[in-house]
Amino acid sequence: MTHPTIGLYGLGTMGAALSLNMADNGIQVHVANRTASAVLRFMEGAGPLAEKIVGHQNLEGLISALPQPRLLVAMIPSTAPMDSFLDDVIPQLAPGDTVIDAGNADFHSTRRRSERLAQHDLHFVGLGVSGGEEGARNGPSMMMGGSEASWSGLKQILTRIAATHEGDPCVDRCGPDGAGHFVKTVHNGIEYADMQMIAEVYDLLRFGAGRDVREVSGILKSWNEGRLESYLMEISGEVLSYADAPTNLPFIDLIMDRAGQKGTGRWTVIEAVKLGQSATMIEAAVAARAWSAEKPLRGMAEETFGADRADLDLDVGLLERAMLAARVLEYAQGFRILAAASEEYAWNLDPKRIAEIWRAGCIIRARLLDDIAGAFADGPPEGQLFLAPRFGGVLMEGIPALREVVTRAGQAGYATPVLSAALTFWDVMRQGRGTASLIQAQRDFFGRHGFERTDQEGDFHGPWWT
Repeated sequence: MTHPTIGLYGLGTMGAALSLNMADNGIQVHVANRTASAVLRFMEGAGPLAEKIVGHQNLEGLISALPQPRLLVAMIPSTAPMDSFLDDVIPQLAPGDTVIDAGNADFHSTRRRSERLAQHDLHFVGLGVSGGEEGARNGPSMMMGGSEASWSGLKQILTRIAATHEGDPCVDRCGPDGAGHFVKTVHNGIEYADMQMIAEVYDLLRFGAGRDVREVSGILKSWNEGRLESYLMEISGEVLSYADAPTNLPFIDLIMDRAGQKGTGRWTVIEAVKLGQSATMIEAAVAARAWSAEKPLRGMAEETFGADRADLDLDVGLLERAMLAARVLEYAQGFRILAAASEEYAWNLDPKRIAEIWRAGCIIRARLLDDIAGAFADGPPEGQLFLAPRFGGVLMEGIPALREVVTRAGQAGYATPVLSAALTFWDVMRQGRGTASLIQAQRDFFGRHGFERTDQEGDFHGPWWT
């Protein structure tokens, strides 16, 4: 395919940005939208790139104009509208055509839609796209789930428009059916945890250590030049540097402390539990957002009990080491979920390649991902990232710092849900013998569930049943 051609339906913020990215990279793009007026506005705003874009008044015109085998991207909500969209397009498509859902979708829906289209000899692709509007326009990180045949048709286009890291396009086929959307879901779960962790550290620095907000901004910016370099660290330092023009107050103080969420973090937690995993750091971040929404209740509790918090004399280097260790554990939990899903759904996910895809273009891009990719290339013991030798020094240095930060923050009255979850995960996983023996005894006592013994093979009951 010398001059690749693709169709895109849905010219919202992401769809418009992705269309311009494609046109900018020599791809012939055909576009349409539910409302024809949006197509006209988009074409007028495309400037010189409009020469590489063909606008259509309706979906039928778009589909009929595409060369076969057709590639059709849907940039619409991945819920009921996507199923209605498929109802419309299936009769208009021919065997071998591919429909691509490039939104945030529940991977179970993607698997179901893949089976549905396969019955018509059509391909369905779940394409996780990360990077927001800027990424869609200038180079996103993309996680593709679908058939090998679909990847063959899409590869030339996706590698052209993806972000790159040292020349390597940050896109690849992760596996069949819902694999791409699942990887994107876990990406978003890690994103939740990282955002909350940075917010906790900001709280400790500004209100615990009493540092000026501009000083905190400078600290985060300095960290972003070292081992903690990441997109989220970069933008956090940036937003804290802004002041409100009329009052000269820190702009951050004018933003309501009530965080929104679109559900992908919740999906990560739900799927982790279903898979027998427990992504406690992501769970803590989702919980923190839910609690933030209860602002009236929090205000009532403050009036009832008070919100006194003691001063904290925290060394900046201590916090940096603590956060680096927590970030390693955060990614470790995310990759544990990916490994469990890969086994459950026979996806054969490649953790090294996923880490490489995340190195540029996406929201969780970070310097640490180079080491994570290297750790998986080396083959960490039991496939566990936190056991990888290249992170041994980081954890041995950082865990004592994390323990001190969490302990002192708790004593002084500061909430650190994600940092605390990181420490708990570490303390549980490094104990050869934990607390579950008593739980098994309890279960057998009240429900005769049985248990294993340390000295004999088989299933047993306790003496309370004799």
